[in-house]
Amino acid sequence: MARFTLPRDLYHGKGALEALKTFEGKKAMVCVGGGSMKKFGFLDKTVNYLKEAGMEVELFEGIEPDPSVDTVMKGAEAMLKFGPDWIVAIGGGSPIDAAKAMWIKYEYPDITFEDMCKVFGIPSLRRKARFCAISSTSGTATEVTAFSIITDYNKGIKYPIADFEITPDVAIVDPELAETMPKKLVAHTGMDAITHAVEAYVSTAHCSYTDPLALHAIKMIQNDLVDSYNGDMEKRAQMHDAQCLAGMAFSNALLGIVHSMAHKTGAAFADKGAHIIHGAANAMYLPKVIAFNAKNPEAAARYAEIADFMKLGGNTAEEKIKLLIAYLRKMNDDLNIPHCIKNYGADSYPADQGFVPEEVFLERLHDIAVNAIGDACTGSNPRQPSVEEMEKLLKCCYYDTEVDF
Repeated sequence: MARFTLPRDLYHGKGALEALKTFEGKKAMVCVGGGSMKKFGFLDKTVNYLKEAGMEVELFEGIEPDPSVDTVMKGAEAMLKFGPDWIVAIGGGSPIDAAKAMWIKYEYPDITFEDMCKVFGIPSLRRKARFCAISSTSGTATEVTAFSIITDYNKGIKYPIADFEITPDVAIVDPELAETMPKKLVAHTGMDAITHAVEAYVSTAHCSYTDPLALHAIKMIQNDLVDSYNGDMEKRAQMHDAQCLAGMAFSNALLGIVHSMAHKTGAAFADKGAHIIHGAANAMYLPKVIAFNAKNPEAAARYAEIADFMKLGGNTAEEKIKLLIAYLRKMNDDLNIPHCIKNYGADSYPADQGFVPEEVFLERLHDIAVNAIGDACTGSNPRQPSVEEMEKLLKCCYYDTEVDF
C-alpha cells in the first residue's frame, strides 16, 4: 500500500494571500525570515488579514537561511508561551522548514531533535495548531511537502525531517510574492525544482499519481525558468506553479542521492567561509547523478522518457540521456551556476578557484560520503551506491569529471 498526501487546501494565483481572511482561530504565530517579506509589504498584509479574521497575531522573525536547531528550539519556546492555534510561515524554504520543526516541538515539548529526524516517525500533530505555508520562492515547494531541512551547525550537517504529519494544512501559492526574488535566487530555486521533478520521476517510490506531476513540472520549467531568470514576470508566475507541482510529486515519490549529497555538502565547508547553496548544489550534482543512475536499466529508461517529453531528440536511450545531461548543463550556464565544487565561488558564482580547497575536500570526503549514504533521500534512489562509489561520485562533482562507473 502506498500513500499520496497533499495540503487540504491550496490557494493559488494573484491575490491568493487574501485567503487568510477566511481562517478560523484565536491566535496565529507568523514565522518569517530576513526582511524581504516586510520590505515588500507582504508581512503586513499577512498580519492584517489574520487580524481581519479575528485572530491575535504574534511574530517570530529573523529565521536565518539554512535554519539551525537552535532557531527551531527558540521558535518552539515562543509558541509554547503564546499558544497559537494557527502557525503561519511566510517566505522561502527556510522559514517554512523551520516553522514545521517548531510545530513538532510545540506539540510535543519533550521530543528531541534526534527523534524528530526519525524518518516517518513523528507522532500525530494538530492537537494544538494547524499549519499554513506561504511560499515566496519558486523551488523548495515546502508549502506542499512532508519535508523540512534543518542544519546542525555543530556537526556541519543538514538533516531532513520527513513525515506526512508536517505536510501543511493550507498552502498559499501567490505569484506576487515570487516577483520579489533576486535573480540569483530565481536560478537556484528553479534548479532545485527541476531536480525535485527529475528525482521524483526516477525514484523507486514513483507511481501513477506522481509521474504526471513530475513530467508536467519538468516541461514547465524547461519553458519558463530561463526567461523568468531574465525578468519575464509571466514566466515567473508559471515557475511558481511549476515548482509546486514538482513538490507534490517528490513529497509522495521521494527523492534521491542528488539531495543526499546536497544535504551533506551544504554546510560541510562553512568554516571555509561559505555554504554551498542548496539549489546550486543540486544543479551541479544532477548531471553527474543521472550518469551514475543510468547504469540502472529502469532508471535509464525513465531518464530517456524525460528527454522524449522535453523533445530533446536522440534515437537510443544512451543518446537521449546524454542530451538530457547536456541540456541541464546548458541551463546551469544560462543561469550562471558553476558545474562543480572546485569552481564554486564564495558568492555562488563560477570562479577559477572556489572557496573549498582541494585538500580540505579530500580530507572530509569519506565522512561526507558516509553521511550522504545515511541521508533519508538515499533509500529511494534507483541505484544504491556503496561508500566507495559515493566518494567517487563526489569527486566527479568536485572536479567536473565524467562518471564512468
